[in-house]
Amino acid sequence: MISTNNISLAYGKRVLFDEVNIKFTPGNCYGIIGANGAGKSTFLKILTGEVAPNSGFINIEPGKRMSVLRQDHHEYDEITVLDTVMMGHSKLWEIMKEKEVIYAKEDFSEEDGNKASDLEMEFAEMDGWNAESDAAALLSGLEIKEKFHYTPLKELNGHQKVRVLLAQALFGNPDILILDEPTNDLDIQTVSWLEDYLLNFKNTVIVVSHDRHFIDTVCTHVADIDFGAIKIYTGNYTFWYESSQLALSQRTSANKKAAEKKKELMDFIARFSANAAKSKQATSRKKLLDKINISEIKPSSRKYPAIIFTQNRTAGDQILEIKNLSKSIDGKPLINKLDLFVNKGDKIAFVGKDSLAITTLFKILMNEENADSGEFKFGQTITRGYLPNENSKYFNSDDNLIDWLRQFSKDEKDEVYIRGFLGKMLFSGQETLKKCNVLSGGEKVRCMISRMMLPGANLLILDEPTNHLDLESITAFNNALQNFPGTVLFTSHDHTFTQTVATRIIEISSDGYTDKLGTYDEYMEQKQA
Repeated sequence: MISTNNISLAYGKRVLFDEVNIKFTPGNCYGIIGANGAGKSTFLKILTGEVAPNSGFINIEPGKRMSVLRQDHHEYDEITVLDTVMMGHSKLWEIMKEKEVIYAKEDFSEEDGNKASDLEMEFAEMDGWNAESDAAALLSGLEIKEKFHYTPLKELNGHQKVRVLLAQALFGNPDILILDEPTNDLDIQTVSWLEDYLLNFKNTVIVVSHDRHFIDTVCTHVADIDFGAIKIYTGNYTFWYESSQLALSQRTSANKKAAEKKKELMDFIARFSANAAKSKQATSRKKLLDKINISEIKPSSRKYPAIIFTQNRTAGDQILEIKNLSKSIDGKPLINKLDLFVNKGDKIAFVGKDSLAITTLFKILMNEENADSGEFKFGQTITRGYLPNENSKYFNSDDNLIDWLRQFSKDEKDEVYIRGFLGKMLFSGQETLKKCNVLSGGEKVRCMISRMMLPGANLLILDEPTNHLDLESITAFNNALQNFPGTVLFTSHDHTFTQTVATRIIEISSDGYTDKLGTYDEYMEQKQA
C-alpha cells in the first residue's frame, strides 16, 4: 500500500495540492485524471520522490518495491537492451553484479564462498534464474525483436527506447507500478498487449494517460485532481465522465427534487453496470460499481473546448480518387500501388505498422510531397482542412495568437471574429496575446484546430489529432468528428477515437493495402479470425 499524508504543494500563489490524504491499495489500478496543468505528472513525481512537497509525506508499506516508467531516453544509452530491462529490479541487479565480482576473483576465499552462497540463496528467492528469459518475454511482447536484445540502447530509435523503458518498469513484478503516459509511441496492437498485462497484474498500479480506451480498460478507480484536491472514485474514466456530466446538469436544474436526482443517478449506475459487464475490464474487476456512493458524484470544474466543424460548401459526389499510388523513402517501400475511391461522408481510419507511411500519404494528398508513381484527384467542390502530426513550422514567428490565426483567414477578419475561434479552444483574455513561438505542445494543437475550423472545409485530413491534447480536448474533438457531416481521413493511436469515428478502415503496408467497411473493432475481429 502507498498513501499520502497531508501533501501540499504550491508554486507562488498557485496551489496544486492542499492537504491531500489518499490511499492506493493492492489489486487496484488508479487512473490519475485532471485538466492540463492540474498537476498529474507532478503528483506522480511526489509519489516517487522526484519532487518534494511543501508539507506532508508519502508512506510506503515496508518491504514493498516501487517501479517507475523512466522518461530519460538517454540514461541507459551505453547499456544493452536486456540489461536495461533487468536493471528495473535494482535489488536483483545489485545481487547479479555482486555475484559476478566475487566469482571473478582469482584468490577466492572461504569468506567469498559464504557470501556467494548467501547471494545465490537470495537470488533464487527473487526468481533470478528466470530473470533473463522474463526480460526477453517482456521485450517480445512490446515488439522489440530478439536481434536487438544484446545491442546498446543508443542504437535503437526513439519509439523502441520507449518500449524498452516500459519493459524495465514492468520487470520483476513490482509491488507499486507508476506509469506516466505509458501508451505514448505504442501502436494499437501493443497498447492492447499492455492492457492485457495490467489486467492480470495483481499489485498496485497508478497511471496517467490520455488514452480513454486504455484507462477505461485497466482502471478500477479514477483519482480526480480538481479544486486543489484529489478525490478517488470507484469505476473507470467513462463512468466518472458521464456521471460528472449528469451531476453538472442536475446542479443547473435547481427545481429537481432530491429524490428524483437520486433515482436518476441510480438508474444511470444500473445501466452502466450492465454495459460494463460485457467489457474486458469487468472480467477481472467485479462488483466495483456496487460500492459507488451516489453522494460522492460531483460536477467537475473542467472546461471543454467548443470544437465545431462546419461545411461552408456541401461537397458533390466526387470526393477523392487515388490510382496506383506508390512511394518509397531511402529505398524502403511505404505505399505500394494504392487504389482508393473515397465516398461522400466516408470517415476512413488509416492504420498500419509504419506510421510514416500514413503520414507520407497525407503529405502527398496535401501536395507537401510527391509520389513516386500514380496519381490522385480531388473533386471540384472539395475544400481541405489539414492537421499535420508535426506542426513546428507553423509557429516560428513571434506573432501573438490573434495575428497568428488572422493570417489563415481568407478575408481580413476583425479581432472579435478571430478571438471567437480562439475562445472556442479556451484561449481567452490575455492568453490570446501570447507569442505563438512559446506555446506548449497541447496549446499548439489547439491553435491548429482553431485554424482548421476557420475555412469550413468539407474534407478533413488528420494525422494523429489527439497527440498532446488533454482528455477534455480529445473528448470534444471526438464528438465533433462524429457530428461532422463531411468526409474525414485520419489516423490515430487512440482506440476509442478510432472506434467511434471511423466507418471504414484501410490498412497500409509495404506489400499493399486492405480496405474494409465497418468500425475498427469489427475490423480487428475479422483480422484475428
